[in-house]
Amino acid sequence: MTTGELTTNDGVRLTYRDSGGDGVPLLMLHGWGQTQEMFRHQASGLGTGRRVVTLDLRGHGTSEKPRHGYRIARLARDVLDLVDHLELERFDALGWSMGVSVWWSFIDQWGTGRLRRFVAVDQPAAVAAVPWMSAREQRESGAIFDVAGLLELAVALAGPDGEQVRWKFVRGMFSGTPDPGLLAFVAEQVRSTPPYAGVPLLFDHCAQDWRDVLPRVDVPTLVMACDGSHVDPASQRYIADRVPGARLHVFPTGVACSHFPFLENPAAFNEVVDAFLSEHP
Repeated sequence: MTTGELTTNDGVRLTYRDSGGDGVPLLMLHGWGQTQEMFRHQASGLGTGRRVVTLDLRGHGTSEKPRHGYRIARLARDVLDLVDHLELERFDALGWSMGVSVWWSFIDQWGTGRLRRFVAVDQPAAVAAVPWMSAREQRESGAIFDVAGLLELAVALAGPDGEQVRWKFVRGMFSGTPDPGLLAFVAEQVRSTPPYAGVPLLFDHCAQDWRDVLPRVDVPTLVMACDGSHVDPASQRYIADRVPGARLHVFPTGVACSHFPFLENPAAFNEVVDAFLSEHP
């Protein structure tokens, strides 16, 4: 993997990694507060015979952390800047957690013309139960908390005990007793995003409702879920049912039991993704 930089159209420096090589590139986007290090096992495991590109989103990892632009729509524009910078005319897209929302925003604004295949990993179509949703819609879409709960979390993250709140937030994404080293690694990555960036971005991310985008995802799509995740697999089934022709893969707890199946069991994760991306049209 080689490390590169680009400057977005609003002057922000972003860091990316590119394995190079031939074939259809796979562009992978991480989740809130995390970094492209999340995909350390995919850069190598999926990089054999395939070009893999990862990115530290603005405010994350080694990318610049300006005082502006912490909205999903802006992050989607940053991704478009990367795609143009690398001159990717056709590519596969994978998003995990908030990274899925960034891809939904990308599709909402610029369509799927440059996407060949799409992999959505463990992200509800609506994280917060926004006021215009019925109780049934809240359950179906997998809303994790209501708007009051979102406000409470944002205040706590921005407060004096923000680091402790972040730790508790991350710990809640694992079931049972996670591997201490893995938990420490994830918690350390979150520390790279300062509260002035992370809090407004989390609020914007959670307040979005992507249900209307799902029927417009008109490329082959794989939705991935995990029985042990804090994201209800039923919410992923909801997405797969509404994206035309999409399929669903749920990892049982014996394979992975967290929001991070690609870290917990990279071999199983890579096998499923590679099989999907390698299918003939």
